[in-house]
Amino acid sequence: MKPKIYSPPFILALESATEIASVALFSAGELMGHMEYHVPRTHAKLLLPMIQTLLKDLGVSLDQLDALAVSKGPGSYTGLRVGVSTMKGLALAQNLPLLSFDSLTAIAYQVEDLARQLEAWICPMIDARRMEVYMALFNSEMEVQEEIQAKIIEKDSFAELLAKQRVLFVGNAVEKCLSILKAFPQAIYLPTTISSSRALGTFLHRKFERIEFEDLVTFEPFYLKDFVATKPKKLLG
Repeated sequence: MKPKIYSPPFILALESATEIASVALFSAGELMGHMEYHVPRTHAKLLLPMIQTLLKDLGVSLDQLDALAVSKGPGSYTGLRVGVSTMKGLALAQNLPLLSFDSLTAIAYQVEDLARQLEAWICPMIDARRMEVYMALFNSEMEVQEEIQAKIIEKDSFAELLAKQRVLFVGNAVEKCLSILKAFPQAIYLPTTISSSRALGTFLHRKFERIEFEDLVTFEPFYLKDFVATKPKKLLG
């Protein structure tokens, strides 16, 4: 069997919107390889070594890359800040264009084929603490039906949607919504689906061909909600 011959453009993508750090390399839209670490609060020290290791293992140098891509959010403030800073720094140092993608789209693309088989829409969800989630809604052709939003989950949050449509719920926020979703026969849930860059090859290739590059000076993460810093309460003496 002949070895696979890869061709440009080579796009390196990084996803750091949740507790999972993910790096993937694509060749003309096809996945060459990826790495993931499921270690919370370690993005700052893991991202660059992951990139270096993946490129070395695949025999591709930074000089061979045609573009970089990074998750813009929503998700963890720290994870997004570290990820965007890392890829902006590499883009400036290597004189490479930067593409962006949202973290919910990255989750949804992992179940695109399954959604088509089930004739279901896709609802990717990222935990936003308490009973709030970041979510969006796609049909089985990956066309946006509801834009990204922060939503407080209540018992009737999906009642109207699930009364007329089968929906595949995916992402790390699904677990805390199970007691609500289990009441609806039209709800299908895969709480183990993680945030990852590994399924974005075709999506990023199309963005590259359309020259949808970010401005490295002004590009910032899409936090969706304002960051509120809290001070620890004083100990009662």
